[in-house]
Amino acid sequence: MSDSADDDTPMLGMDLPEATPQASSGPYRVLARKYRPQTFAELIGQDAMVKTLGNAIARDRLAHAFLMTGVRGVGKTSTARLIAKALNCIGPDGQGGPTIDPCGVCEPCRAITEGRHIDVIEMDAASNTGVDDVREIIEAVRYAAVSARYKIYIIDEVHMLSRNAFNALLKTLEEPPPHVKFLFATTEVNKVPVTVLSRCQRFDLRRITPDMLFAHFSAILQKEGVAAEAPAVWLIASAAEGSVRDGLSILDQAIAHADLESGDGGGMIGAEQVRAMLGLSDRSSIAQLMAAILEGDSGGAIDLARAQYALGIEPVAMVRGLMDLTHAVTLAKVSRHDDPALAETDRARIGDWAQKLGFAPLNRLWQLLLKGHDEVLRANNPLEHLEMLLLRVIYAASLPDPGELAKLLESGGVPTMPLAAPPAPGGSERAAVETMVDAPAAERAEPPASALTIAQIHHLLESTGYHQLALQVYDHLQLLELEPALLVYAATSALDADFARKLGEALLKETGSRWQVRVGDGEARPSLGQMKAAKLADNDARIRELPVVKAALAAFPDARLVEDGNNHHRSNP
Repeated sequence: MSDSADDDTPMLGMDLPEATPQASSGPYRVLARKYRPQTFAELIGQDAMVKTLGNAIARDRLAHAFLMTGVRGVGKTSTARLIAKALNCIGPDGQGGPTIDPCGVCEPCRAITEGRHIDVIEMDAASNTGVDDVREIIEAVRYAAVSARYKIYIIDEVHMLSRNAFNALLKTLEEPPPHVKFLFATTEVNKVPVTVLSRCQRFDLRRITPDMLFAHFSAILQKEGVAAEAPAVWLIASAAEGSVRDGLSILDQAIAHADLESGDGGGMIGAEQVRAMLGLSDRSSIAQLMAAILEGDSGGAIDLARAQYALGIEPVAMVRGLMDLTHAVTLAKVSRHDDPALAETDRARIGDWAQKLGFAPLNRLWQLLLKGHDEVLRANNPLEHLEMLLLRVIYAASLPDPGELAKLLESGGVPTMPLAAPPAPGGSERAAVETMVDAPAAERAEPPASALTIAQIHHLLESTGYHQLALQVYDHLQLLELEPALLVYAATSALDADFARKLGEALLKETGSRWQVRVGDGEARPSLGQMKAAKLADNDARIRELPVVKAALAAFPDARLVEDGNNHHRSNP
């Protein structure tokens, strides 16, 4: 709805007027209307736009159409009204011209402020979307202003005009009569046709920063004679999300709540009162919940969540509280966290966690909470989903990354089953292979030819420049028999008839002994590559059975385990 459609609806965000607030005996006006800006100096957070408009007026380079964009409550419609006053102000003596500082006392200024000027027409595009409404404007622009310098059309939420209405307006918008100015306001500029945007001078109004809102609300509270704790005002400034109007509505509610609490109209606005009013989780309870998560206390975390739920805190609010705390700890690690609403004990707690936790666990914790937030928000039974989310976070947030997990497995840091079964009788070579496949090159000493294993033969070929031959041995050579100076292997399509001769010549050159290399029949052992693949598959299966990995894969179904190693001839599982 348009902010100008009804005098009883709250107006856009703004700073303090010079006028004294109305007496308490009159009808009550909400703060957003009571403290509406009457000059550009009172419009907070939009200095760049004010400077541009001031220079344009001073140099008499006024556009015929202006478009104000931005989120709700930052001053779009208020800016349009101020522009209307600036262009039509005649000064206290009636001799003034357009000015960036309208006097506010001349008849045009007073009439525009009160919404009764006949030449300043405000239109709500949300309820006047058709081409017929635009045709009325097109017909009316032909006539000069009745009493003002310019006839001004303020169209709020202009993006809601129909396509035909926009098309009907294009020609008039491009070449309006010199006495007409168009002022558009919208929260969704992407829905305004490019043909309209190109005909307007555009101003993007910024969100108001929390520190500006804090100062603005503090001044209003002082004028209203209401006491408030500084953290309470900071909470309201943060909850406003850059919108002055939203913040003033919350402030109105907080003042009413404080009055009811005290019963005498002079109550103090406290931080806990504002937190309860906004439905935010208690900060200390969220900190206890975070501590339980980090300590792995699943039972304690569920008990804390149920206690908060019994007090009326929504599960999704608890998740948001955990996300806010995770965000605060992460920023504290890079010295970028400064929340004035925090108590000293909360700052100390966040600083302590920032020192103890690394970026990787914090990032995983954030991702788990982010995914869980949507699940809890859409759940039919939010408490159950919250409890399952807490268990998932506890078991998965401390999960090491795949590289760390592989190192733990190799070093024995994680209890696992033996990587290979005991060798069968007569299988000493296979046991040696399984030992040597993962051994670093520096540890693979070159034994005499009579004691070589297939893994040592592969390493010997690789280290002496027989790379293609080494690759064939690793991937495709399936042993039938390996004795001193004798190597018998099973025939495969990957090994041609010349393979035996090449391997025998290489072994003769590198060991100084003549080797008999030939194809045989019988049940062959797997190649080095096949054994490595089987070992990795076994590792993968056992890793997936670890509780932390199960929880991680449940949280991220598209995740996959990746081997972290330096073996150039490994097979991916």
